[in-house]
Amino acid sequence: MHVDSADGVLEITFDRPGVMNAFTPDTAEELADAIEGATVSEYHAVVLTGEGPAFSAGGDIEAMAERQEGPQEAFDRISETFGRVVEVMLECPVPIVAKINGDAVGAGLAIAALSDFAYASEDATFSCAFVRVGLIPDTGGTFLLPKLVGLRTAKQLAFTGEFFDAERAADLDLINEAVPAEDLEERVTETVERLGRRPTSTIGLMKRAMHENLGRHWGEALEYENLLQVQAYTSDAHEEGVSAFLEGRKPDFD
Repeated sequence: MHVDSADGVLEITFDRPGVMNAFTPDTAEELADAIEGATVSEYHAVVLTGEGPAFSAGGDIEAMAERQEGPQEAFDRISETFGRVVEVMLECPVPIVAKINGDAVGAGLAIAALSDFAYASEDATFSCAFVRVGLIPDTGGTFLLPKLVGLRTAKQLAFTGEFFDAERAADLDLINEAVPAEDLEERVTETVERLGRRPTSTIGLMKRAMHENLGRHWGEALEYENLLQVQAYTSDAHEEGVSAFLEGRKPDFD
């Protein structure tokens, strides 16, 4: 993959087009390292996309075929690679936008689901394809997919590994929107620019609260929400937002 940084945006491009940007453990580690480097002081958005006709076909099947390891080795590898991708994406304080230029399959679909925003070309195809190679969904798929699309639909997608188009992905809330291929770049740029006009540190607190509270009882969730709101109340971003409102101007969250 290659990583570009400009104007407060960190763009990460999966760059193995010859194998539809399939992931190896090494590329998963690179992805986690790149996202972990996104700080609110430097960036207001992270954009994920793919080189060539695919977003990502998921795990590299040829690499799987060559792998020889015991159960403990497999557990350690998965935890330190795709498991770490999940952790850094959920914990990243900077909003992550998936620009899905083509097929998103297996771990590619899971990464789209983990992103805070996801826009796909109308001709992109999706599949929770793990079952097709005798695996269960990983990269957070077993706990996040049911929360996004509902338990019954998640079972259907995971148990069958069926392929579906971007319009259905949008209908299922797996992505925000399916757009014509020629409009994808503009749609993502609009979102990134809008995020740039908002206080990134505050968005980071929102993201943290929402993700931490996914599995909490409502009472614990409310207490955690209140604790983070106190941090927001005492931030420079809140002070600037209030001042701008009272002065009748646009806030400058920089």
